Amino acid sequence: MNDASNRSNPPMKWLPRQELQRLIDVLQQRGYQVIGPTKRDTAIVYEPIDQAAQLPAGWTDDQSPATYRIRETKNDRQFYFNSSPDSWKKYLYPARQELTGATLTKDGWKFASKIADPPRRALLGIRACDLAAIRIQDRVFSEGDYVDPVYTRRREAVLLIAVQCSTAAPTCFCTSMDTGPKCHAGFDIALTETDEGFCVETDSEMGASIVAELQLAPTDSEQTALAANETNNAIRAITKRLDTTDIHDLLLEHLEHPHWSEVAQRCLSCTNCTMVCPTCFCATVNELSDLDQTEVTRVRQWDSCFNLDFSYTAGGTVRNDVRSRYRQWLTHKLATWHDQFDTSGCTGCGRCITWCPVGIDLTEEVAAIRENPAR
Repeated sequence: MNDASNRSNPPMKWLPRQELQRLIDVLQQRGYQVIGPTKRDTAIVYEPIDQAAQLPAGWTDDQSPATYRIRETKNDRQFYFNSSPDSWKKYLYPARQELTGATLTKDGWKFASKIADPPRRALLGIRACDLAAIRIQDRVFSEGDYVDPVYTRRREAVLLIAVQCSTAAPTCFCTSMDTGPKCHAGFDIALTETDEGFCVETDSEMGASIVAELQLAPTDSEQTALAANETNNAIRAITKRLDTTDIHDLLLEHLEHPHWSEVAQRCLSCTNCTMVCPTCFCATVNELSDLDQTEVTRVRQWDSCFNLDFSYTAGGTVRNDVRSRYRQWLTHKLATWHDQFDTSGCTGCGRCITWCPVGIDLTEEVAAIRENPAR
C-alpha cells in the first residue's frame, strides 16, 4: 500500500525489457501474488501471472462506442493497450463476498464472520485513470463515517504498480477529469514503457525498497526524454472531451430536461456501464441457506442502479422507468458524488462508452443538456 509523504521522489531507474521478469520474481519472493494484464480469448484482462511471458506482448486494442477488439501489433511492448474490460475494483471490492454465516447446532445458532484475510497482491499495470479510481474508492470505503472492513483489509494488502499511458482510445477523456494520462503520485512503483524497456519511478518506501533490490542503473538523458515523449503521445491521442464547468449545478438544475427521455429510448438498462466502471459501488445483500435450513450465509454482491429492483421499497419501486434510472446514474456519477465524497465519481476511463451495447456516450449526453439548457 502506498505510504508516500511529501518527500521528493528519487531519480528514475532503467529496467531493460528482458529483465522485467526480475521484478515479478522479487515481488513473488516478498510474498505478493502478482496480478497483471494477460490475453484471454478475445480480451486483455487482469489475472494472476507469474511470468512476464504471460503479459500481452505484441497486442493492442481498438475501442469505440459499443466496440472492443484486440489485434496484433508490430512491436513487442507488453502494455500497449488501453482500458481493459476488467478494472482493478474486483480485487479490492469483490463482485461476490461472503460476510457472515450461521450454523444451527443443538445449542442454537452460532454466528461467525466469513471475511478471510486477503492475500498480499501486487497490481501490475494500473493506468492513471484506474489509480484515480482507487483513490476515489478509498474515500468511499475507508475515509468516511462508515468504514468497509472488506475493502480496507484488501487495500492495505496491495502494492500498486502503475504503467504510464503511451496511447489512448477514442473513448478516453481522462484529461477532462484531471486524472491522466500520467500518474504523478499515489503509486508504489510506476513504469513508463519504451521500445527497449522501462523507466522506473517510486512513490513509497516499499516501492523504493523493491526497486533498490533490483539494483538498476539510473536512466540516461535519452531514456528520460523517451519516457516524456510517451506521455506526450498519449496526451495528443486523447480527443474526447467533457466540459465539467459547473457540471454539478447543470445536471441538478435540469432533472426534468427532455433529453433524459431521449437517452432512455436508447438505453437498454443492461447494467454494463456500472459493471465495468472502476468506481461504481452499488451492492445488494442476500442470505442464502442450505436445503435443510441449518446453514445460512450472508453474501454481498455487486448490483446496479439500472436494475429495476435496486430502488424497491415496501411501497414499490422508486425508479420504475429507464429515464429515472439513467438520470440517477449520471447525476450521481458527475454531480452528487461531489456532495457525498468531495470528488467526481468519473475518472474518464471511457469503459462505459466502449461497453454500452448501443454506444451511449455520457460526454455527448451532458453536452446535449448543456447546449439546450432551457428546454
